[in-house]
Amino acid sequence: MANSNGNGKQLSPDGAMIRMRDIRKVYSTGRVDVEALRGLDLDIAANDYVAIVGPSGSGKSTLMNLVGCLDTPTSGEYILSGDRVAGLDRNRLAEIRNRHIGFVFQNFNLLPYASALANVELPLVFAGMPARQRRERASALLERVGLADRMEHKPGELSGGQMQRVAIARALVNRPAIVLADEPTGNLDSASGRAIVDLFAEIHAAGQTIIMISHDAAVARQASRVVHIRDGQIVPDGDQPMATAAA
Repeated sequence: MANSNGNGKQLSPDGAMIRMRDIRKVYSTGRVDVEALRGLDLDIAANDYVAIVGPSGSGKSTLMNLVGCLDTPTSGEYILSGDRVAGLDRNRLAEIRNRHIGFVFQNFNLLPYASALANVELPLVFAGMPARQRRERASALLERVGLADRMEHKPGELSGGQMQRVAIARALVNRPAIVLADEPTGNLDSASGRAIVDLFAEIHAAGQTIIMISHDAAVARQASRVVHIRDGQIVPDGDQPMATAAA
């Protein structure tokens, strides 16, 4: 039976929020099978802040898709907050995503003709929350990310950094156990990128579990742990605290 970390978040039997064992992912492209992940093992605890780094084609995006329940492994065991994910159908995966995971993407993925407030409210619409409660919660999160004066602005009226803050507020609005961030500073200038990194640090300090993919070593160094992936496998020496891994 899964246990709890004391904050109501269910953990796998060994105490990890995320537990992956011998995860393999194979894509079939006609006559050729491409093995994107090759027997990968990974544990992530509640309230951890993990950066996943590696070269192009290493399997980072595939791993992120599996962690985020956007896809399922070809084989292996994946337990997320007590749920065995491997083999679940699309409806069950969608339910787990909505309950456990908030997503932040490099390209923001905001609705262009909706206000910042409406964009943040959207997951709550799908969850069936009444309009007044949606507005109150979304407004509070936009204030938290420093956009109290931009709630009625549409994405085209915001800077890149402001759009990413809206995306982060949207990721948090359902109060997920985990925030997955895929290259969240990739489309930002240096100053905006640093501001977003600082915001993630604040969110983590408040108790949020964060998993981030980044090609930027300076961004990765802000995490409490870095996981290096190469050729579809975790590089053992990379899975260590930043204090000893970073130069």
